Amino acid sequence: MRYFVAALVALSYLVFCVLTVLKHRRTLQRQQAQWGEGRPDAVLVAFASQTGMAEQLALQTTHSLRRAGMAVRMASLGSLTEADLQATQLALFVASTTGEGDAPDAAAGFAQRMARTASDASLAGLRFGVLALGDRSYQQYCAFGLALQAWLRRHHAQPLFDVIEVDNGDAGALRHWQHQLSVLSGHSDDADWSTPSYGRWRLAQRHLLNPGSLGDSVFHLALTPLDLPAPTWQAGDIAEIGPRHGAGEVRAFMQALALQDEALAEALAAYQLPCEPAERDALRGLAPASLLAQLQPLPHRAYSIASLPQDGALELMVRLMHQPDGRPGLGSGWLGLHAQEGQEIALRIRGNSAFHPPADDRPLILVGNGTGLAGLRAHLRARVAAGQRRNWLVFGERSRRHDYFHREEIEAWQAQGWLERLDLAFSRDQAERVYVQDKLRQAADELRTWVGQGASLYVCGSLQGMAAGVAAALEEILGEAALIALAEQGRYRRDVY
Repeated sequence: MRYFVAALVALSYLVFCVLTVLKHRRTLQRQQAQWGEGRPDAVLVAFASQTGMAEQLALQTTHSLRRAGMAVRMASLGSLTEADLQATQLALFVASTTGEGDAPDAAAGFAQRMARTASDASLAGLRFGVLALGDRSYQQYCAFGLALQAWLRRHHAQPLFDVIEVDNGDAGALRHWQHQLSVLSGHSDDADWSTPSYGRWRLAQRHLLNPGSLGDSVFHLALTPLDLPAPTWQAGDIAEIGPRHGAGEVRAFMQALALQDEALAEALAAYQLPCEPAERDALRGLAPASLLAQLQPLPHRAYSIASLPQDGALELMVRLMHQPDGRPGLGSGWLGLHAQEGQEIALRIRGNSAFHPPADDRPLILVGNGTGLAGLRAHLRARVAAGQRRNWLVFGERSRRHDYFHREEIEAWQAQGWLERLDLAFSRDQAERVYVQDKLRQAADELRTWVGQGASLYVCGSLQGMAAGVAAALEEILGEAALIALAEQGRYRRDVY
């Protein structure tokens, strides 16, 4: 009798498990229908995970895009076929490397298919990004993620941005990935997955670079550290800013909740303030500490650094952006309008090894538009400091009269021989629009000569329009295979946003 009862209990538990699995599957199917996962335009988030880290980051990526209203489906890389990728328009890959450059066990079959798939198989309709996880103490650092990127490029898929390499879960690299997600979705209010540990800086100077421009205002800012020893950085590195709301926005929020605590106002400036009446009403009557606990900190904003430590200040170029309702952008509004000279700024420097200078004195071709000049300016300053004269700058903006940022400095470099070649594309100065990619095509022969002499290509500026246009021009001039090879050699690098 005792064995019969035990068997009955075991059978009941088995039935319970089966019913639970079926219920979960039905729930998942309903969620997939709700999230639009069957749609052909759904974003594919694919992961290759050994210890679960890549899967967890893929899940965070999926949630972030869904919060922005995008249709997303998530899958293990090992479960995908080439036909799946050919049917996908946009894919994000989160790929770990295990052992000495190997694919995770669950993706080993996919890695084998990568090795034997015919090179003429086309994924030309696919745009993609890769987050490569690894450990820099291993010789084959991020090898599988890099191999995946190279395989996708060889099959004509188009990268949205360069591979983002993550060393042992580096929080800065993961914030860079989250920044790319916000660019992709157009939704930049998601809370940081990991809040930067900011230092204290002072806004020493701000001036407008483009008075009278038809475009949005662009400011040049200089910041100096308040904490010692002063942080250091290289050309190509990023400044992460902790933005704050302007006093008017905080005041309106407090008036809506009948709050008058000035200390609370100072704290609220660093938090996301709900606009919907129902969300505000839910906060009414809470004590200050309880109120702050219900709010999310403002997400950071990232900017290319336009100077070197020996210049005496960390310099930025910031274009004033606007939210859909017309309000100034969160970061650009804080730095360009609300913060006063002398005021403290929360700032953290993030190393960006993917955009650091070449290790030698090879020729350098720098291409960018708009505030992308910031990153290129730091590289030119580093080249001048190192005595390296074989530099070529291709820069584009709206008009020469109003938007030729740092004109005196650039033309001085040219006159002194630090710029061997300078090409400028001011798109509105003639009836036919001219952009930096057009200037590259016009100089195709010389571009091929420089590349043949070992030159590296660095591109900095807007992801939408410029980066894709430059990539297409370079493929026409150099050939797709050559451009892929340059990227694999570290000679084609991009900082696009």
